[in-house]
Amino acid sequence: MANTALFVAAILTIGIGAVHSWLGERRLIGPLLSPQRRQGILASSTFARQVLRFAWHLTTLAWWGMGAMLVALVSSPLDGQDRTVLLIIGLTFLLTGTVILIVSRGRHLAWPVFLMIAGLSVVPLLQSSP
Repeated sequence: MANTALFVAAILTIGIGAVHSWLGERRLIGPLLSPQRRQGILASSTFARQVLRFAWHLTTLAWWGMGAMLVALVSSPLDGQDRTVLLIIGLTFLLTGTVILIVSRGRHLAWPVFLMIAGLSVVPLLQSSP
């Protein structure tokens, strides 16, 4: 059960990263950076536009890295350090989901996915003792 939970959390993490990059590029970053919509520093600075786009997609890379860490933790019994890593991952996604829920007033579709990842990430901590 614990390994399955981590695999599902990893798949959700990798999936939400892919959706974040794809939809964000199509519906937010691309339109925001289009020549017709640029304002302020985005109108005058190629560097600012590149930083904004890279920062958006680097978030996806970070989530993919966390997904890979979840998969890596499946390969052997959890030690104290592994348990700490899972707790940090779970808390990070709990905080992310909670902030998205509050700030978007529930309208952003990602908050339940982040809360599922948070819950699934800590399943092994609830099932085994150190």
